[in-house]
Amino acid sequence: MRVLIEVVHIVIGLVVAALIATAAAWSYPRATQDIWIVAFGCMIAVVLMGVGPVRKAIAEDRAKLAGTEPRADG
Repeated sequence: MRVLIEVVHIVIGLVVAALIATAAAWSYPRATQDIWIVAFGCMIAVVLMGVGPVRKAIAEDRAKLAGTEPRADG
């Protein structure tokens, strides 16, 4: 369940970045290509920042299914 929540957060971040880029490209058509380049960079950053929490959620879910909770200190 935790993995699903983390993946949904990443998807929401990607959708919001796309919406912001769409609005920016619409409002300033002369820079559409540059806006989308920056938007794709932001989307890559969103995915990369989400990898750690997803890995942690996977470990926590596996530990919960195995009956052993991970240590509090990591």
